[in-house]
Amino acid sequence: MKTVDLHVHSNHSDGLHPPADLVRMAAQQGLAAIAIADHDSVDGIDEALAAGARLGIEVVPAVELSVELGRHHDMHILGYHINHRDTNLAQMLAEFRTNRDNRGRAIVEKINRRLVDGRRSPLSYDEVIDIAGGAVGRPHIGRVLVERGYARDMEDAFRRYLIPCNVPKRYLPAGEAIAEIRRTGGVAVLAHPITVSDNRRELRRVITELAALGLDGLEVFNNMCYKDDMLFLEFLSGELGLLMTGGSDFHGFEDDVEIGIGRGGLAVSHRLAEAVKNLAESRRITSPGSRP
Repeated sequence: MKTVDLHVHSNHSDGLHPPADLVRMAAQQGLAAIAIADHDSVDGIDEALAAGARLGIEVVPAVELSVELGRHHDMHILGYHINHRDTNLAQMLAEFRTNRDNRGRAIVEKINRRLVDGRRSPLSYDEVIDIAGGAVGRPHIGRVLVERGYARDMEDAFRRYLIPCNVPKRYLPAGEAIAEIRRTGGVAVLAHPITVSDNRRELRRVITELAALGLDGLEVFNNMCYKDDMLFLEFLSGELGLLMTGGSDFHGFEDDVEIGIGRGGLAVSHRLAEAVKNLAESRRITSPGSRP
């Protein structure tokens, strides 16, 4: 069975590896396709597409948007086969990256106050930028904390500093995010649905509402789920007529997550990626204006 990974992050958001390196890692893992799905950024897609052409790996242009719906905040919607060169999309994402940078600086300021209170030298935001090599995310700040010896590992950095010193993100209304993905010819999929709620009745209600807003699919196969969760999501996908996808949510700093296999038990069939691609192509035929 040909397998894929439809949820991977590069250093253009909160991942550690450049896009070309991620494609090379996917090739080494024997994957047929990979989706670079950075938070609020499409800047790494062209580099990944070029690497995919060289290595014979299909690269799916994608993005991950943080959204809110009612009382549920920080839900993530994945957009697959988007037109990543769309100017309106680029402008919207640029605004979110500015917000992300401001958030990173605010988090570092809060951490520095804690460090100074503990008679430790503060972090320099330039250090974080150098490590990130692109958009700054909390894992990049965590790496500086580990390298400074202020935390044992990334988990310790989050527990001691990044979670207590967190600054809220900016969120898009879920309906706007779904509409923007579909406007650019893309397919909208809810990432790691089980993180929305561990109450299945509530999760069903939220997903049903998202489907009414135009959601196309669920990331059924992911590292956040146990087997019975995946079975529930698979059943719900069929009930609501939603596509199924899957991915590792690989960032590069996890000790137990690898591209394509997650924590060891992930195997996402290429046929799921084909179904997503077919839907995107059918929309381009009926709405040719979605791409230049």
